[in-house]
Amino acid sequence: MTETTINDAEIAKFTAMAEQWWDPKGKFKPLHKFNPVRLRYIREHLLAHFALDGAAMRPFEGLSILDVGCGGGLLCEPLARLGATVTGIDAAERNITIARLHAEKSGLAIDYQATTSEALAAQGKTFDMVLNMEVVEHVDNVPLYMKSCADLVKPGGLMLTATLNRTARAYALAVFGAERILRWLPVGTHDWNKFLTPDEVKTLITRNGLTVTAETGVVFHPLADEWRQSRDMAINYMVMAERPAA
Repeated sequence: MTETTINDAEIAKFTAMAEQWWDPKGKFKPLHKFNPVRLRYIREHLLAHFALDGAAMRPFEGLSILDVGCGGGLLCEPLARLGATVTGIDAAERNITIARLHAEKSGLAIDYQATTSEALAAQGKTFDMVLNMEVVEHVDNVPLYMKSCADLVKPGGLMLTATLNRTARAYALAVFGAERILRWLPVGTHDWNKFLTPDEVKTLITRNGLTVTAETGVVFHPLADEWRQSRDMAINYMVMAERPAA
């Protein structure tokens, strides 16, 4: 039997919400709020790593970016507008349908595919940057998932992993608080037992030939109503890694 990272229950969960991907007040409101800090971090590291001109209208021209578990394309579209050649993959076909329709309406050429990271890696595909954003906590066979994401990074390329820490604070705020008190997310969106610590993520990254180059926490500032980078990695965090140049 072929190994897979697909968790059918998780696929069904996100398929049921697919129509709401582009509603900033709907069930994906937290991701809409989260997008600016993610994009700033991606932009900052791409500009520095590839020595790009941040003043250019399309600074990512010539770069290939893969968004694994792209959902409705919330990250794919702004990256395409910045000039990147973007591929978005998701195991939920309904998500891909929604993403394609929205990109067409927006006049953006994005290669959306209903597939998995391991299937794409088996084809020998590689990219300048692989985005692994808030997905690892929703897949089966985490080692296979992280290996396939790492295999998709070109020599000299980058991979960004964003997820939730397995701490009491993360359970209190990201699971119980966000789902049951604040109602930011539908109940059952996250399983705390599937969260990974930063050390666990970094071990999986280095095991697969990449070098960790940066890490940051991400915290919500309620008075400003925005997410910001922070040294506090107890709840949300991001880890940047690089595959050494050939």
